[in-house]
Amino acid sequence: MKAIFCLSCFLIFSLSSAHLHAAPRFEQDIAPAFSDSVQFDADQLCAVARNTLTYLNQHPDDAYAVHDGVVAKRGASLARVKYTLEFICEVYESDVESGTPSRLNDAEFLKANFDFIRWYPDKEKANKVAKKSTNDVKTRLLNNIPAQQIFLTKYYTKMLQGSAKRTPKYNQALYALPFDEQGMSPEQAEANQSALTRFTFTRQQIIDGALLNTNLAKPLVWITEEALHDVLLQGTGVLQVAGETRYFNVHRNNAIAYDYHLGKNEQARYWYFAEVPGIMGYGKRIEEKIPLAAQVSVAGNVQQLGLGKLFLFDFAKDAGDSSFKQSRLAVLADEGGAFTDNLFQLDLLVGSYYGWSDYHRENKHIPDYANAWIMLAKPQVEN
Repeated sequence: MKAIFCLSCFLIFSLSSAHLHAAPRFEQDIAPAFSDSVQFDADQLCAVARNTLTYLNQHPDDAYAVHDGVVAKRGASLARVKYTLEFICEVYESDVESGTPSRLNDAEFLKANFDFIRWYPDKEKANKVAKKSTNDVKTRLLNNIPAQQIFLTKYYTKMLQGSAKRTPKYNQALYALPFDEQGMSPEQAEANQSALTRFTFTRQQIIDGALLNTNLAKPLVWITEEALHDVLLQGTGVLQVAGETRYFNVHRNNAIAYDYHLGKNEQARYWYFAEVPGIMGYGKRIEEKIPLAAQVSVAGNVQQLGLGKLFLFDFAKDAGDSSFKQSRLAVLADEGGAFTDNLFQLDLLVGSYYGWSDYHRENKHIPDYANAWIMLAKPQVEN
């Protein structure tokens, strides 16, 4: 899958014109400036790269996510993205075999062996969203996105306590796909929306008991109402149930769009779940979802960017300390409702936590904004 690509041949928009309109831009960067401290687990990056590549190869018909994306004119074709994911693992495995530190953590190796496309955010869209937001913190963060950096949010899988039975405390269920939809493909279900349970109820109606004692859907596990809102937002729940760790992932939703302007508890969007072996990312069907790893996986607008893009982020390690920089790599292997028509943000999977305090303690050094590049492996010249 080796081909020759010429990034310098592609159109580059005028900086002055783009800044005027604050539209998203993806531009070739022949001298990317990022920290020499490239910190991430190369083993985990290779695992996510390989898992994502498998999905790309097995699902060429997934036109929603498996395509060149809006950066195709900068050389980021699907073939080039696949080659990049292959190259990551080739380098990692070669270094393991030779017993040397991973070259993927070497800034000079990255600059010599990858082409870089700088991402400038869609501030115009972010500002429009900010004006409609009912959340003061979200409004501030969106309005303050720098012209040179994307909005880098963080997400984590919620570690929760649950119960196999309904109790006064654990009184909300993660429901499996309703019985009347079992065995249907997503396409078949979409064609029969008016007749199916999944498209009937809002989140609030289900919380109020619309599925209780109706034999419409099977409760997989029981949690608290607040935990339900968290899991619906994060997409994955890591539950301790009777001393056992179990993973639950969103499966299909009620076709009500995520409203970026509302808080998590106000959303009408509701997801039905499936039990899975670990933390999973993008996939049209639950059994096809991409296994993820913390700190090297990002969620974003796969519909426009295209699945599998490799990103490099550069930011201050400690909030407010611009003298200490850190860089890291991650693969676009997940999505979310907040990313529809959103080219100003990515969401980094940081791990699994019980709540805000332990999440913040471990990740407070990661700032809200970062310089971001799409990385494309250069074709290797055979000697």
